[in-house]
Amino acid sequence: MSPQPQVIATAHYDVTIGHNVLQSLPGIIAARNPGQVLVVADTNTALHCLPRLEAVLGPLDCMAIPAGEQYKQLETVKAVWARLTENHAGRNALLINLGGGLVGDLGGFAAACYKRGLEFIQVPTSLLAMVDASVGGKTGVNFMGYKNQIGAFQDPVAVLVDPAFLQTLPARELRAGFAEVLKHCLIADARRWEVLIQLPDLPSDWETVIADSIAIKTRIVAADPLEHGPRAALNFGHTVGHALESHSLAQDGSPLLHGEAVAYGMVCEAWLSWHKGLLSETERDQVARTMVRIFGNPSFSGEESDGYRIPAIAQYALQDKKNQNGEIHCALLDGIGAFRIAQAVTPGELLESLHYLRSLA
Repeated sequence: MSPQPQVIATAHYDVTIGHNVLQSLPGIIAARNPGQVLVVADTNTALHCLPRLEAVLGPLDCMAIPAGEQYKQLETVKAVWARLTENHAGRNALLINLGGGLVGDLGGFAAACYKRGLEFIQVPTSLLAMVDASVGGKTGVNFMGYKNQIGAFQDPVAVLVDPAFLQTLPARELRAGFAEVLKHCLIADARRWEVLIQLPDLPSDWETVIADSIAIKTRIVAADPLEHGPRAALNFGHTVGHALESHSLAQDGSPLLHGEAVAYGMVCEAWLSWHKGLLSETERDQVARTMVRIFGNPSFSGEESDGYRIPAIAQYALQDKKNQNGEIHCALLDGIGAFRIAQAVTPGELLESLHYLRSLA
């Protein structure tokens, strides 16, 4: 554990990682001199995480939105806007988004749109949010069953990552966040990938793992802030993963978590990388074995029964944001630790990749 916080600078804000980083909040807020401060949390983080903010800042106005991906929608954003409006919040109001990826994405989007833009601070409390969702300026909500269909690029004024929040997470949530760590290694750090897959279980030194992962993401984002090119590599596993997640959310009483869906999406997209001659069979199988070992396998079922239906999943991929001119586009691996973006994939190839995933059960 580093005695001093690690600071990763981006073009417009710093990501500060370490225990006790919340102590810097009073200074950050004082420098912004906001007219009001509103904390956006979910019902879980309002209970388990808000007290740590209030220990530093004193009593805070907090809006707790319902926890769960099904609430990542415009109706919830409207509730945040209504709260701000009822509070007579001006353009100099400040939001603190305290939570996982849902809170950061939704709170950031609410801030980006309210009176054409409020400043906000990201305080991620899940591993997924720490290594991925809170960094890079993407905000948004789901729409008509499709992941992150409505959104905007809007940078926070600061991101404060305290690994101590991980102690509040259920084991399943922690494991799901690890999928994004593995993704960063697969696209940009082959050496780190080899280290992590040798571990018998999840890492113990989360601060180092988080810092390494954020460094990869910030480096890629710096080269392409608005995702016109190489930033699309960060979507590896997400074309199929988002389709799996959306289908699961529509069908299941206990849907897949985002990280779980991305893990299975990486299995499928590793298969697509192999199918297109970009990845060896050994590398493909290594990715598949690793994801199945860590995350298990989703249960597919027949066409007429409940469960994961392969053709229905494929239909969700047709709405993916990376698609162009009616073609499904994926970010694929060009060997472990490298990538190619905007790789056209046919619906038939996508179906084959899902059959490969099912064959691993």
